[in-house]
Amino acid sequence: MKCASPPASTPTRSLPKPMSHIISILIENESGALARVAGLFSARGYNIESLTVAPTQDATLSRMTLVTSGNPEIIEQITKQLNKLIDVVKLIDISESTHIERELMMVKARAVNAGREEIMRLTKIFRGNILDVTPTTYIIEITGEKSKLDAFLSTVGEENIIEVVRSGITGILRGERGLAV
Repeated sequence: MKCASPPASTPTRSLPKPMSHIISILIENESGALARVAGLFSARGYNIESLTVAPTQDATLSRMTLVTSGNPEIIEQITKQLNKLIDVVKLIDISESTHIERELMMVKARAVNAGREEIMRLTKIFRGNILDVTPTTYIIEITGEKSKLDAFLSTVGEENIIEVVRSGITGILRGERGLAV
């Protein structure tokens, strides 16, 4: 008896995963500037994955670093729309060039009995610092790429984590080129 072969499956094309982009923006240091950028993303249905803002050495300007993802056409649309905002002085997608990116994370971890030594050992392995010590907790600071921070959390274990605070990604271009007016 001959068995019928299963129907040939048609190959499925998977869409490429949208790439994350780090966009650095020099923006006027005025009230409402951040709200206008956030409003632009919200109105068009774009997602901000990470956002940091701080004044620069020029008190009239702030540097905003935001992480978003999308295909090249979406990122181009985002940068064009951002450039149209009156508060935006200059912007660059630093993920298109050689750059350094970092994120700061503080973790409040349960540290009791033998677990205290293990948390301290893991902190050293990940080149972190213990900022605060109580009889039952440590507050740990870790700086690095997102993957390093995620690995630390995974290694410490969810059962030992009380609270996590992350700054979001910030980045800077390598070499002579930079984001300046």
